[in-house]
Amino acid sequence: MKPSTGPLAGLRVLEVTQIMSGPTCGLLLADMGADVIKIEKIPGGDDARGYRDPQVGGVSAPFMMMNRNKRGLALNLKSPKGRALLLKMVKNADVLVENFRGGTMDKLGLGYEALKAENPGLIYCAITGYGRSGPYADKGGFDLIAQGFAGLMSVTGEAGRPPAKSGNAVSDMNAGILAALGILAAYIHKLKTGEGQVVDTSLSDAALQQTYWHAAVWFATQRSPEPTGSAHILTAPYQAFEASDGWINIGGANQTNWERICDVLGHPEWRSDARFATNSDRMANLAVLVDLMNAVVRTRTREQWQAAFDAAGVPAGPVHTIGEALSHPQTVARGMVVDVEHPQAGATRAIGCPIHFSASPDRSSTPAPLLGQHTREVLREFDLPEAEIDALVAEGVIAEP
Repeated sequence: MKPSTGPLAGLRVLEVTQIMSGPTCGLLLADMGADVIKIEKIPGGDDARGYRDPQVGGVSAPFMMMNRNKRGLALNLKSPKGRALLLKMVKNADVLVENFRGGTMDKLGLGYEALKAENPGLIYCAITGYGRSGPYADKGGFDLIAQGFAGLMSVTGEAGRPPAKSGNAVSDMNAGILAALGILAAYIHKLKTGEGQVVDTSLSDAALQQTYWHAAVWFATQRSPEPTGSAHILTAPYQAFEASDGWINIGGANQTNWERICDVLGHPEWRSDARFATNSDRMANLAVLVDLMNAVVRTRTREQWQAAFDAAGVPAGPVHTIGEALSHPQTVARGMVVDVEHPQAGATRAIGCPIHFSASPDRSSTPAPLLGQHTREVLREFDLPEAEIDALVAEGVIAEP
């Protein structure tokens, strides 16, 4: 891998995680220049490697997506020598991230206190199902369960329909983002004081954090909001409307935009209609308003409406498929799709880093590692002689491709 020029260049991260929340954290740190060493179990590695549908050249596409820009080391942490090796690596690391069930690392003798004894400045980040405190601290966590626990599923989908989860793994990914944010805050603290600490977040915390508006309604009224489809719970019109060739979002989030929408749709009289005069009026008569607007919007294409709303200064945009979104010129211009050459899968593509830096751009993307691809390279950096590495491979403590 080429030396990093990103803002986190020089930060060494041991990522002892799998599937999505921890790998999301590691991916963000790696994209910003950190040296992320992905430590996978033997045998099999990250469980995401088993997600074989879809695959490219026999390699899991989901695994490749989440593990760009990382180096891979395969290590058996159930082996005493494997645990001793991790303790050795911790001495020269800045961060360790894990996303096991609460208490798992302690049972292995690799909890924070044990690692802190080796490196007092270590930042230890734990992503669990429900956090390291509270009655659910020892429970495992999954994205679906967290979305239900946090109430997200009760406000997702259409009214009168069964509970629906978000189409993306929002609690998993947000937990990874929050973990990366917490690690950076702890790193700033370490730079000031030399002191390491535990960064603790969870899938349930991450899902609850996504309910800001809905929680505001509950705290103010003691009423739990219900699902509203694409509509906003506080303002209208602010949702998807049906054009002649698909759907388009129209954002009338304030009075000025509402009045402009009336003009664009050719119904300036709606401005003074008592049912729609204020935001409160529009929210109270939302079903009627949506029917009236859909009747007009259906008469033209998404592109025609987009041009009209753009000209009027009204926020609007098409409801894309994933394919449309990933191939859009704006997406491409922002570098949000990157080309990656994988040693087994060949030419692939991935989502790029969503944060852009003017003074410290990062290296080009490198592919997700083969299981144990950088085991020998990494252990050399931790001063293990070749003979010892060979012996550990023979004993099954570590593995190479």
